[in-house]
Amino acid sequence: MTTPEFPRPHPYRVAGDEVSEPPPALDPTAFIATLTRIGKGAAADGQPWPERHQMPGRRMALADADCALAGLRVALEMLLAAERVRQNGPDDEYVGDRVMEGLMMACLALTAQVSARMRPEE
Repeated sequence: MTTPEFPRPHPYRVAGDEVSEPPPALDPTAFIATLTRIGKGAAADGQPWPERHQMPGRRMALADADCALAGLRVALEMLLAAERVRQNGPDDEYVGDRVMEGLMMACLALTAQVSARMRPEE
């Protein structure tokens, strides 16, 4: 496995480890830097696409598809939660038909994005 070019945003710690020093202060530009890397072709985790044998354009398309799939998963989880509240929850906590339709439209748009990016360009 190759070492990523960028460090992970949060260090790994084993449960029960004593923290010898306080965690460093959050860098206010880390969010912007991660967004910039995603915009330049990083995958949904903010890291470059791991397959090095792909052409640069294909790596960017796969990273875009990965980001869209991550967004699709979040939208579907929200849609599922809203549907469960509609069926089993109190009426005043239901988000409404317009929100449900918006979530469905977001899922359709994200699916179209994934389909477009997965298809090889000719």
